[in-house]
Amino acid sequence: MNIQLEKMKQKQECERRKRIAEEKHKEWVQKKREKERREKEQKLSKEMAEKATRELEKMQLQEKAEVRYKEWLKKKRAEEAEKRKKEKEKEREREAELQEKKTKSEKIFKEWLHNARNKPRPVLNGYGFLCGKTTGLYFYTYVMT
Repeated sequence: MNIQLEKMKQKQECERRKRIAEEKHKEWVQKKREKERREKEQKLSKEMAEKATRELEKMQLQEKAEVRYKEWLKKKRAEEAEKRKKEKEKEREREAELQEKKTKSEKIFKEWLHNARNKPRPVLNGYGFLCGKTTGLYFYTYVMT
């Protein structure tokens, strides 16, 4: 019986070791799965943080671009307004110059007209004089021989 008892003890010891090994294996597998899950979560969390950072940078860049565009547009509109203002000023100057020219020319014309009335008029007699002698009507020419 001693041998059987010893065999039983060995068998029980073997089973106990087997159970302990299985439990350790299960623990190891569970720890490994837990570690993999945590690593996966950390990786996912890191990716999400990077994605959020990229989105934030993209939004900031877009806002910056929008601000620069608005400033450019404002500047462009101011330049256009200044250009139109200068063109209007040039147009006014040109019109004033034309008005001044017109006034000046009218004044000169009136002076000429006034002076033309006072000038002695040429004699309208239709006779031409050649060497102090009458030659005939101005539309006929006589040849003297």
